[in-house]
Amino acid sequence: MLEKPQNKQGLKKTLTPLMLWGLGVGYVISGMYFGWNLGLEKGGTLGLAIATLFIIILYVTFTFSYSELACAIPKAGGVFDYASRALGKDVGFIAGMAQSIEFIFAPPAIAFAIGAYFNLIFPQFEILWIAITVYVIFTLLNMYGVQAAAVFELIVTLLAVVELLIFAGVTLPHFHAENLTHNALPNGYLGIFAALPFAIWFFLGIEGVANVAEETVNPQKDILKGFGSAIITLVILCVLTFVAAIGVGGWEAIVFNPKGGMSDSPLPMAMAMVVGGNSVLFHMLLTVGLFGLVASFHGLMLAGGRSTLEFGKAGYAPKFTRKVHPKFQTPANALLINTLIGILILLTGKTTEIITMAVFGALSLYIIAMISLIALRKKEPGLERPFRVPLYPLSPIIALIIAVISLISMTYYNFNLALIYFALIGISFGVYKLVYKKY
Repeated sequence: MLEKPQNKQGLKKTLTPLMLWGLGVGYVISGMYFGWNLGLEKGGTLGLAIATLFIIILYVTFTFSYSELACAIPKAGGVFDYASRALGKDVGFIAGMAQSIEFIFAPPAIAFAIGAYFNLIFPQFEILWIAITVYVIFTLLNMYGVQAAAVFELIVTLLAVVELLIFAGVTLPHFHAENLTHNALPNGYLGIFAALPFAIWFFLGIEGVANVAEETVNPQKDILKGFGSAIITLVILCVLTFVAAIGVGGWEAIVFNPKGGMSDSPLPMAMAMVVGGNSVLFHMLLTVGLFGLVASFHGLMLAGGRSTLEFGKAGYAPKFTRKVHPKFQTPANALLINTLIGILILLTGKTTEIITMAVFGALSLYIIAMISLIALRKKEPGLERPFRVPLYPLSPIIALIIAVISLISMTYYNFNLALIYFALIGISFGVYKLVYKKY
C-alpha cells in the first residue's frame, strides 16, 4: 500500500567536488571496458563512430543542461524532482520510473561483465555466482555510509582511469589505420541507428551525480564542477579506448569470442593480440579492469538507492523504501529492494537486452529532463539558478532532438524490448493513478 510520506530524516552532507568527479566518472567508466563493442556488430567501425559522435554531442549538451537543474533543485530524486516541479506529478512519476529502470537494469549488465572478467582469471568460478556475490558485497558497502562509498568509488575510479591510459599506451604503438576502415559499414548507414544504444552505453549513468545532490557539501557550486570535469574526462577516454581497441586488429577481433558468441571483454582481447594472453600487462588489465567495472556497478547502485528513496518519500513506492537507516543515514531499504530486483534480472542471462532496457530508461529521462528545464525557465523565471547552461535554449534543444531520434531508432530496432519497456511504464503508471489518488 502506498502512502503519503511522513519520514523527515535527511541524508548526510559529506561529498566534495573531487568525490563528485569520482562518482561521475565511476558511474560511466565500465562503458569503456565492455558493452560498446557490441555496437560494432550492428554498425561496424564507421557506424558506431558516427553514432558515438552524435551521442557525445548529446551528453555534452545534456550534462550542462542537467547541471542547471541539479544546482537549482538539489534533491536526491534527480529528474523525478525536476519533472514534478516543472510538469506536474504525473510526468514526474513517469520520469522517476524511467530513471529507476535505468538505475536498476544497468547494474546487472555490469555484474555480468564483472563475472566475465573474473572468470578469465579464475575459470573455476561461475559467472552468475560471481555477479550475485558482487551484488551482496556492494549493497552492504552502500548501506554502510555514503562517504565510505564515495571514497571507495574515487579510489577504484582513479585506478580504472590509469588502466585505460596504460591500455592506450600499450596498444596505440600497434595501431594500423586499415583496421579502422576494414568492413567499416557491414550493415550500411542504417547500422548507425542500430548502434546507438551501444554508443550511449559509453556515457550512460553520468546523470547519477544529480541523485547525490542532497549529500553534497555545497551543491550549488560543487555539482557543476563534478559534472563538468567528469564529462570532459569521459570524452577523452572514450576516443582513446575506441581507437586503440579497434586499431590493433579490427572490430571483429574484439566482438566475436573465439569460443563462440559475442564477447563481454573487448579490451583483454585487444591487449592479448599485442602482449599475449600470459603476460604481466595482460593480467594487470584483467585485474584493474575489474576496478573499472566495479566503479560503475557500485556508483549506479548508490544513485539508484537515492532514486528509489525519493520515490518512496513522495509516496509513489511502498513506505519501507523511504526509510533512512537511523545509524548510517543511508537508504538501506531502497538499496535492498533494488538489489533483489537486480538479481532477478541477472537470472535472465541476456546482457545485450539488459543494456538496451537501461538505455530506454536513460533516453526517456533525458527527454523529460530537457523539457523540464525549458518549462521551468518559463514557469519559474525567478528561481535561483547558481549555474545557467551556456547557449540556452540551443543546448537543451540539441540534447532533446538527439535523444528523441535515438529513442525512435531504438524502438524501431528493438521493437519487442520497446513493448516491454513501455508496458512497464504504462502498468506502473496505472497502478500509481489507482492507488496514489486515494490519499
